[in-house]
Amino acid sequence: MAGELQQQEQHLHPDLHLASELTSEQVTAPALRVVREAAEPDLAAAELAAGQFLEALGISTDSESLRGTPGRMARAYAELFSPRPFDLTTFPNDEGYDELVLARGIPLRSVCEHHLLPFVGTAHIGYLPGSRILGLSKLARVLEHFACRPQVQERLTKQVADWIQTQLEPKGVGVVIQAEHTCMTLRGAQATGTTTMTSTLLGLLRTDGRSRSEFLALTGPPR
Repeated sequence: MAGELQQQEQHLHPDLHLASELTSEQVTAPALRVVREAAEPDLAAAELAAGQFLEALGISTDSESLRGTPGRMARAYAELFSPRPFDLTTFPNDEGYDELVLARGIPLRSVCEHHLLPFVGTAHIGYLPGSRILGLSKLARVLEHFACRPQVQERLTKQVADWIQTQLEPKGVGVVIQAEHTCMTLRGAQATGTTTMTSTLLGLLRTDGRSRSEFLALTGPPR
């Protein structure tokens, strides 16, 4: 009777037996499609508001040079706040690689949420692999995903690290960001040339002294 039930189950679900024989190299995890969930920008309303904003500051847009400025402002901020969708592709760590994977000097641009002025710089993102490894370009994509919105650098640094830890489940994650904030260099204190550094370390990159030292040495300034 048990044999008959097994034959019937395989007949109804022939792929069950096949799946049990596939190796890890033959089974590829589906890529996660990463899309920012936000309302579509209303460019017409943004252009109207930008024109009113400039007028309130005493800036006339009647000249030929400034007539299109409100529209350009609207489109520029819409671009700054719209990250590109991407597929989070990962692969089996078949060789059991257990050393640091680090992408240095990833270009960063974001917008300070307090003054809506840009901050720009670079990010260093690394991880200690677990069972899967990440397509290297996705480190830059994850950074862009969280940077394309009104931000503070401290939150951005932690969001990138936490997201990689959750999605990839590595043994450790490290993120270091160095950026110049124009809200500090072009206005207010006008501290030209000042940069701000933030870091988030998770897992072994936080708790293991050797791994932590290696990551911080590789992400520091060249000697």
